[in-house]
Amino acid sequence: MSKAGRLVVLVSGSGTNLQALLDASADPAYGAEVVAVGADRDGIEGLARAARVGVPTFVERLGDHPTRAEWDEAIAARIASYEPDLVVSAGFMKILGAPTLGAHPVLNTHPALLPSFPGAHGVRDALAYGVKVTGCTVMLADAGVDSGPIIAQEAVPVLPGDDEAVLHERIKVVERRLLVEIVGRMAREGWTVSGRTVRIGKETGEESK
Repeated sequence: MSKAGRLVVLVSGSGTNLQALLDASADPAYGAEVVAVGADRDGIEGLARAARVGVPTFVERLGDHPTRAEWDEAIAARIASYEPDLVVSAGFMKILGAPTLGAHPVLNTHPALLPSFPGAHGVRDALAYGVKVTGCTVMLADAGVDSGPIIAQEAVPVLPGDDEAVLHERIKVVERRLLVEIVGRMAREGWTVSGRTVRIGKETGEESK
């Protein structure tokens, strides 16, 4: 059973999900600690949030490498140097390659109820489809786009008059809370994966064999 005590968090922007994890991990009872924050670009608020509380940071820019494969290897090496138990993609706008996915479990979030509306425009696509309920998903990342095993989901109603920005803000509030809850539980209770089923905590009965 895996544990998630040491976190490397990856960001590409303002880092609000990162801040929620930093705030939660300030309490030793939370069970997880952000040991490093990585980014694919310089000068972003996510890196500043980490620096303000003394968490080490690193930047691995895609444009600094001749090929995507070399960037994949480089960022995997930087992540591995911090010996994480779990990598959290918190608004990180790059798909991680096999060198990272093969070495560490990677947690990701998505602003829709997967498998509906994957990809970069989950909120916009849900609105365009006319759904009355959408939400957010916490999942383990795999090589696909928002296709990894689902850990947790929470519904968010679509209200009359919602536009993309308003709905996305409401989803983000739920997403931050759910991410913090799930990471903490994974750290304290451990987790197992069987096929596409992720279970947090100790298994019982037939499932424990």
